[in-house]
Amino acid sequence: MSFKVRAASSASLLCVLVASSFAQRVEIVKPHDYRPPILASSPSLKTALDEAVAAVIASHKPQGLKSEEIAVTVIDLRDAARFHSADHRGEEKIYPASVVKMFYMAALERQLEDKKVTMTTELTRGLKDMIVDSSNEATQYILDVLTNTASGAEMPRNQFEAWQFKRNRVNRWFASMGYTNINVNQKTFCEDAYGIEQQSRAYKGQNRNMITTNATARLMAEIVTGNIATPERTARMMNLMKRDPFAKSDDPDSQSTGFTGKLFIDRKMNGVKLWSKAGWTSRTRHDAAYVETPDGLKFVIAVYTENQANEKDIIPSIAGKVMDAMRK
Repeated sequence: MSFKVRAASSASLLCVLVASSFAQRVEIVKPHDYRPPILASSPSLKTALDEAVAAVIASHKPQGLKSEEIAVTVIDLRDAARFHSADHRGEEKIYPASVVKMFYMAALERQLEDKKVTMTTELTRGLKDMIVDSSNEATQYILDVLTNTASGAEMPRNQFEAWQFKRNRVNRWFASMGYTNINVNQKTFCEDAYGIEQQSRAYKGQNRNMITTNATARLMAEIVTGNIATPERTARMMNLMKRDPFAKSDDPDSQSTGFTGKLFIDRKMNGVKLWSKAGWTSRTRHDAAYVETPDGLKFVIAVYTENQANEKDIIPSIAGKVMDAMRK
């Protein structure tokens, strides 16, 4: 009897060791020398942001814009050693739409760096289409690659839990770096999710992607400053998010001209550099942007809006007022 118990225990231990070894081969792991950025709350930036939000709410009174329909985080990057930040509802969890694709891009670059994923022609195409064109189909492919999961039929509980554990791989990576209050484990769709994807959302959307503007701005800042990956990889991410506000486009929702970039078009501000990832649905309109101006401003601004998807002036108006205040 004791032999059988010891044998069973040995078998269990072997299973644990094998599972642990496999997890190390596929888990997304933060760099060994990773240090979270220092975020210092700035009273002056907070005052500027509060005034900007209040002014935009007042100017959109006919549209019924409310304070609780806006979340904003600003990070001043002029001091590379210490980020100065401020937020309005920055810890509010909001459905991020396509802004989540920036999180998947960062996770993919980490897996590529650790050689847990191999870059192919198709993966290169998918990464570009996910960020440059905001393709949902490309995003579905990228998330499958990151988590070794695939869409399909609903599963029995025990099989589903194993599947969902793998799908949470990106969440575990961001949690290991100190990101909180976010959920980044779902595909993006043009219409709706079906089968196991709907099962993963808990059917009524309780497990949908949710991100704060604080987390969004932090990730953008970490990409900009090279803190999240090697210089080569952060440069590649920046290149995919590079936008030209003055590029001709017939798309009213162009990431270059329809969000933060609209500010520079309206003001005819040539010489401004812009990197961004936007997201929009029938009820949300968001943008995460990094801006460099000819007079030396360097800042990240993440703006999420709800129930105001057709109001295209909210994001550029807030960005413009914050930018003007930073110059004083």
